[in-house]
Amino acid sequence: MNIDRGKAEAAFRDYVSHYNAEEEKVRLKIEHTFRVAGLCEQIARSLGLEKEEQDLAWFTGLLHDAGRFEQLKNYGTFIDADSIDHAEYGAQILFEQGKIRDYTEDASEDTLLWNAVRYHSAYRIPDMPDERTERFCHILRDADKIDILKVNVDFPPEEIYNVSSQELRSCPVSEAVMEAFYEEHAILRSLKRTAADHLVGHISLVFELQFPESRQIVKRQGYLLKLMDFESQNPVTREQFRKIRAYMTEYMECGNR
Repeated sequence: MNIDRGKAEAAFRDYVSHYNAEEEKVRLKIEHTFRVAGLCEQIARSLGLEKEEQDLAWFTGLLHDAGRFEQLKNYGTFIDADSIDHAEYGAQILFEQGKIRDYTEDASEDTLLWNAVRYHSAYRIPDMPDERTERFCHILRDADKIDILKVNVDFPPEEIYNVSSQELRSCPVSEAVMEAFYEEHAILRSLKRTAADHLVGHISLVFELQFPESRQIVKRQGYLLKLMDFESQNPVTREQFRKIRAYMTEYMECGNR
């Protein structure tokens, strides 16, 4: 598949022009989209993939959050549990409504692209049609998780988690979330009860990274360390985060266990 990046980017910018880019949440998702696309390309390059495959990885990043803009317009939130599954919605917009043809007339990779968009935020991806499709799904999922760390550092957590500063700084991490963290996997949404739980949930995304380059990017960027430096007014939470920092620091130094 030969991807015309200029055409694809123009199609994306035309799509998002129907939303208010001066609204912070819209701007956030536009910037996030381009960063994820770049990270996808970087990870693909680290795997030794050919230029055409790197372009395809970049393309999955450009498409992955197409559902976010309609989600925000119709529901006023980016929280899937309070609205819709934005990944499923994005796949619907692109492939059922035919918006994908604004980006490319070549339909040869539609199945791969649909799977990448549809499952980029799933807790686990289902069985894929082939190993190649699965690889591109993992590339996109890694890139998205890496940039989520940045977003959670650059924007006030009170806004991200929709809580007051007092609640954020005083709540503990739930026991079930701490247990899940030590099991070294992403934390199920159903386990999260407090704002601190959501923060630990984002830290735990690092356990899901599939590629060595993804972990190296996290180390170089430093957002994980900043996220773990959360300052709580609750002594119990401070001790929980001290343990989380120690555990994750060792994990990152040793790779996976």
